[in-house]
Amino acid sequence: MSILNSIKWPSLIGTIALYFWASLLPAHAGNDVPNSSLLGTLPLSKIHGAADGVMLCEEAISFAEQSMGIPRKLLHAIALGESGRGLPQNISQSEQSLEGMTLWPWTVMAEGKGRYLNSKFEALKEVKKLRHKGVSNIDVGCMQVNLYYHGEAFKNIEEAFNPIHNVAYAATFLTNLRYRHGSWTKAVKYYHSGNASKHNPYAKKIISLWQKLQRETSPNRTKIPQTASTN
Repeated sequence: MSILNSIKWPSLIGTIALYFWASLLPAHAGNDVPNSSLLGTLPLSKIHGAADGVMLCEEAISFAEQSMGIPRKLLHAIALGESGRGLPQNISQSEQSLEGMTLWPWTVMAEGKGRYLNSKFEALKEVKKLRHKGVSNIDVGCMQVNLYYHGEAFKNIEEAFNPIHNVAYAATFLTNLRYRHGSWTKAVKYYHSGNASKHNPYAKKIISLWQKLQRETSPNRTKIPQTASTN
């Protein structure tokens, strides 16, 4: 799982972009999820269970890929590499994911151990317990954003778990890395770590997941663009 520990929040422009596109997300179907145009103060207090969180993570990921020029399914592959798990019996198989797998919005990684909690409340409780023990290097959410290095991007822990905010931050961070390092492959590497011994195996895993997603969810496979374009 990623610790996203090599770069702080990239720029004011990135911050503006994050909230701009996040505010454009269409309202979630049903009455249990508040309209995403209220992101400024939105606690997503009614999104408790995993099913709601998984759906919102996937919607946010698809929107980010389309609106920010991220190769189709690449951000989803990162999410599966970060918070992916076997499909629980109470969660329906998503057409967006690999068979038998799902990303998990209430994932907490700390002390070298991944924790797949059943709800937002349990995840928040786990983070508070870890912090009480003095643990600060903690990854959270479907994109596993690190609270020690990137916690300042969120108002509080609950917002960091908010699927829209979690994905929005990760997508903007990845896009900034792509323009900084010149390719999506390098962006994937540095999303995880600045250490080559860590990020090279990580990139191989993510690209493998990305290729599987391409095969299972699209009849046409594409290559990850290697050179950043300003067009």
